[in-house]
Amino acid sequence: MTAMPTGRTPATTTPAVAAFPGCDVIFVSLENWDEVWRRNQFLCDALATRFPASRILFVGPPRDVSSSLRRGQLGALATPGTWTVPDHPNITVTRPLKWLPNSLTAGQRCNERLAVRHVRRVARRLGLASPLLWLNPHHAVSMVGHLGERAVLYDITDDWTQLDQSSREARLIASQDADLCRRADAVIVCSEKLFQSKRPLAPSLHLIPNGVHLAHYATVGDRTRPLPPEAAAWPRPVLGYTGTVHASRVDVELVEKLARRFSSGTLALVGPDFLPREVTARLDALGNVRRVPPVPYARVPEYMRAFDVCIVPHRVSSFTESLNPIKLWEYLAAGLPIVSTPVPGFRDYPQHVYLGADLESFSAGVAAALAEDPARRAARQEEARHHSWDARVDAVVEVMAAAVQGRGAPLPRVSANPRGAAAPPP
Repeated sequence: MTAMPTGRTPATTTPAVAAFPGCDVIFVSLENWDEVWRRNQFLCDALATRFPASRILFVGPPRDVSSSLRRGQLGALATPGTWTVPDHPNITVTRPLKWLPNSLTAGQRCNERLAVRHVRRVARRLGLASPLLWLNPHHAVSMVGHLGERAVLYDITDDWTQLDQSSREARLIASQDADLCRRADAVIVCSEKLFQSKRPLAPSLHLIPNGVHLAHYATVGDRTRPLPPEAAAWPRPVLGYTGTVHASRVDVELVEKLARRFSSGTLALVGPDFLPREVTARLDALGNVRRVPPVPYARVPEYMRAFDVCIVPHRVSSFTESLNPIKLWEYLAAGLPIVSTPVPGFRDYPQHVYLGADLESFSAGVAAALAEDPARRAARQEEARHHSWDARVDAVVEVMAAAVQGRGAPLPRVSANPRGAAAPPP
């Protein structure tokens, strides 16, 4: 069971937010609902708590029948297709079945039709009334107009057109994304780069970055608390990373070089690992890289207590330029020293983050971080206080209210930029 986030800061609600009674939501997500919390779960958790009479149908990625058959992993299909989130009776999670490979055009269209039927059937069983359709994946454009929705909201968290992929895939993603930007009643993006790239496409565009529950990380600096057994045995200094470990984001070569440079310490990578097998074998061979499997959100602070420095060895690329990493706000909330490559978010806070573009400058940042005055912790935590999830959700609710109450009418710019001020007009 995933623990509820703790220590929420009081939200400052506007009249529009205070007057909005909530609504039922079909929330189509790129990720599963599991114990590793991401933007979608933070948002749904907040909405379900604020509007207990509203129901949320959280649609996770489909269970892939054809892939499971090819890999001989039929156990994945035995998991329940629909279930209720513990502690949240008004959130139901469902995952349609995907029967055919999407590489076949006919197969993709068949899968889309079956997914719509599945979601419609579950929504009808739950009694969802004229729901808001919240779409996270660009390919979910196929659901628009088929679920009795009162409005459509498209939430963009990554620029998927910038991934290393075939030109055919990039064109398809760009087409789906542009179509959904035009058809949605409101489009939300989480980064300035996404805001600029979607301005020509989306008539109603809002910048709402990620956030943090500050008090959830309040115990990170308490060295008297126990550590997870494996973390207690890590040689110090510990350079720690939390989040998805994927070659499109993490600069593996930099990680390897840092492990060699700080050979007497530990590099801890905590989170879902999507690296190729040959890459993980190289990291394991170094001897001081610890790959920790996904940790439930409730336990992330326990592992961070073992960190001496929080690191962000991200690649600097067109794809990472579109991100607004949740770990930025979580690292600030923890107060620990931070060393990062010059990627968006982290490079915007040079007063709180040591920046390094290569091994030498990154290593110099680690050395400075290890020697810094502990008094700097409080300044980072104070910065995090201005970026609470409650404030972000206030902005989300304003967008939802405008979309639901005035479909077809121009929506006001009500969103917050990363510093919490009103975003500039287009």
